[in-house]
Amino acid sequence: MSDAQIKQQNTTAYYAQAAISFGIALGAVTLGIVNLDADAWVRAFLGIAVLYLTTSSFTLAKVVRDKQEAGQIVSRVDQARLEKLLAEHDPFQKL
Repeated sequence: MSDAQIKQQNTTAYYAQAAISFGIALGAVTLGIVNLDADAWVRAFLGIAVLYLTTSSFTLAKVVRDKQEAGQIVSRVDQARLEKLLAEHDPFQKL
């Protein structure tokens, strides 16, 4: 059976860059909403909208990742079954 595993090749710097970028974007939007020349209820509505969008984005990313991981597991099980069948098959066996 093949021992080749699919591994993510993301570095610590990549994770740090993604986290910093997310923090800057969220901070900039928050700062923009706070300094917006509008009533408090308008700013509150926009703040709730940003929070909802943020949590929805995290949920979507998790669902996509989970679906991809599940597909990899099924593929690996199917590959192991095929390799077992091929290993047990003797083309020179008389019927």
